[in-house]
Amino acid sequence: MTAPLAIRLHPADNVVVARMDILPGTEIEPGVAAASRVPPGHKILTRAVAKGEPLRKYNQIIGFATEALAPGAHVHTHNCEMGDFERDYAFCADARPTDFVPEAARATFMGYRRPDGRAATRNYIGIVTTVNCSAATSRMIAARVAPLLANYPNIDGVVPLTHGGGCGMAASGLEMDVLRRTLAGYTRHANMAAVVVLGLGCETNQLAGLMNAEGLKQGPRLIPMAIQDEGGVARTVQRAAAFIEKLLPEVNAVTRVPIPASELILALQCGGSDGYSGISANPALGAAVDLLVRHGGTAVLSETPEIYGAEHLLTRRAVSREVGEKIVTRIKWWEEHCARTGGEMNNNPSPGNKAGGLTTILEKSLGAVAKGGTTNLVDVYEYAQPIVARGFVYMDSPGYDPVSATGQVAGGANVLCFTTGRGSVFGCKPAPSIKLATNSALYRRMTDDMDINCGTIVDGEESVQASGQRIFDLILATASGQPTKSEALGIGDDEFEPWRIGATM
Repeated sequence: MTAPLAIRLHPADNVVVARMDILPGTEIEPGVAAASRVPPGHKILTRAVAKGEPLRKYNQIIGFATEALAPGAHVHTHNCEMGDFERDYAFCADARPTDFVPEAARATFMGYRRPDGRAATRNYIGIVTTVNCSAATSRMIAARVAPLLANYPNIDGVVPLTHGGGCGMAASGLEMDVLRRTLAGYTRHANMAAVVVLGLGCETNQLAGLMNAEGLKQGPRLIPMAIQDEGGVARTVQRAAAFIEKLLPEVNAVTRVPIPASELILALQCGGSDGYSGISANPALGAAVDLLVRHGGTAVLSETPEIYGAEHLLTRRAVSREVGEKIVTRIKWWEEHCARTGGEMNNNPSPGNKAGGLTTILEKSLGAVAKGGTTNLVDVYEYAQPIVARGFVYMDSPGYDPVSATGQVAGGANVLCFTTGRGSVFGCKPAPSIKLATNSALYRRMTDDMDINCGTIVDGEESVQASGQRIFDLILATASGQPTKSEALGIGDDEFEPWRIGATM
């Protein structure tokens, strides 16, 4: 049976999504023919609307018609715009008891059990920099140690985590708190077997201040160093490399053991989205999230500017009004932040998103929220806060993928799934990053970068649930040590990007 030319997501929708490049005059549904060429992933109107009337997809409002439109019109930025409308938060209305898998039947993965009991999916040594001024030195240390790793096959690498902040900023307050929380999250991360925390010496983000504020303690596997105190770059590289070299046999002496999937914390990301993201990869990832939660695990959704307009779908799933209100509070903070900085929440989708068929932030957000599946929202975290709840949770973050993922990993995420329709090649050391392609054309074009093709859903070859099961199985295999495509390519050293909220002084 031939798949239809367009995808209808809900009977109440007045747009459908082109499954392929559609030429003028092509009949889409009985009595509805395309009025012009419509690219793959873009929308076609199926019934007439008046100027100002809502345009609906997923049975939700994605925008408003800027003019009267006839059936068959190509709906996009030229005739669809944002508008204000009431969203019913209906706190807890859709919360339901979770159908947990019996413990004896729950999935496991082969991970590392750390001495403190935590579960790791990778075994890295980290060099965490307090300030941009120590970035080059951290890379020199990693380069000095790298040739030695051939003799230590259980060590995944030495990763220098560099960033552009740490000085030229207020010595206290929100931005410093967030930076220190992020650096501490990576320093403590279960996937880090040992860490050098490296500063310059005169920066605003002082080593002592970071260590004290976050309760970090120097020990056999954590050493703080300041370049100025060590006598310069060469001496710092020599001492840090010697510290790491001495640890290599001990760090290498690990064995993977069966660990319950309940100890996985899965970060959810999307980037380079297209018109298929909310149809294929995102709901398929949501199905995998539902499986993980049923097995006792945790999944964390983020990117607050990219749930804007769809936050009511999360408040309805909150386990309590208090949890739901946390989402609303973060949305209000972003609205106020945009007002202060002269921005706007609809400064999104990106040009690439629009080329792929996404028209407004409402449409993008509705698709993005699908990554979170259908289970209850059990808690909401601020950026880089430690994630301690089990189940589906939310973490506030910007919509920029590297910044958002950095916060999730700082919170403890030990594996990441990243959906993309245009072809993002994101890596996220020390957590493995699994790429999910939304369409088959992308998967064929970038096979070396994409781990799973969810375009099979668009092609009519696979259900969302079947694709979700494949994703869940790959999450377990990846957590057990199977390299992702980005890991095989060596991507992930440079994507560490803490959120810089305030002004650079």
